[in-house]
Amino acid sequence: MIKLNLPEDSELDRSSGTVVLEDEPQVKEPPMYQVLLLNDDYTPMEFVVYVLQYIFNHDHEKSTQIMMAVHSRGKGVCGIFPKEIAEMKSHEIITMAQAHEHPLISEIEPLTD
Repeated sequence: MIKLNLPEDSELDRSSGTVVLEDEPQVKEPPMYQVLLLNDDYTPMEFVVYVLQYIFNHDHEKSTQIMMAVHSRGKGVCGIFPKEIAEMKSHEIITMAQAHEHPLISEIEPLTD
């Protein structure tokens, strides 16, 4: 007697003696979202740099670059994440800004290809 070591997800068609293997499920990557900071005329630049370091773990140089993009272009990308994480980080920014009485605003938008 021959013993077959079959994967758990296989079916044995006993009438024809063939083994049918089911395809691996296709895993789709989640859509990605950008976390944006919007410029305002009141939040100190040092606070923006601090937020970028604290929430996004950017180093001082990268945080300063993003802060300058926000200052000069009106908005800047802090990071790119799946939707739930982007929403959480945007909420953290707003909460931290409110706790320090700054009007800093963050939003998320889908990453376009």
